[in-house]
Amino acid sequence: MFPTTNLDLFAGIPVADYEAALAWYKRLLGAEPSFFPNDREAVWELAEHRYVYIVLRPEHAGHAVHLSFVDDLDAFVTQIAGRGIDPAERETYPNGVRKVTYRDPDGNEIALGGAPQ
Repeated sequence: MFPTTNLDLFAGIPVADYEAALAWYKRLLGAEPSFFPNDREAVWELAEHRYVYIVLRPEHAGHAVHLSFVDDLDAFVTQIAGRGIDPAERETYPNGVRKVTYRDPDGNEIALGGAPQ
């Protein structure tokens, strides 16, 4: 554990085509980016001090794996489907925990987890 009470988390996602990824993540996240640090990155604040960002790094694209555990998985999946993106995979573990995985155009995995129904 880090010896601090203030911690911002930035989870990076390398992409090969910045414009295509920007459009896809706007649809996935349902919002414009919170800010643009430069012309190669776009950042979304998912919750206070918790960010996800795309960065133009073609040589590393497709290797990110991120999971966010959410309160109402079904509501999130329904909202995302309403924006035209369906999960690539759905899993339910033996303990009932559920996981829904999305893949961006580069193959990066963005997953949402939820408690048993």
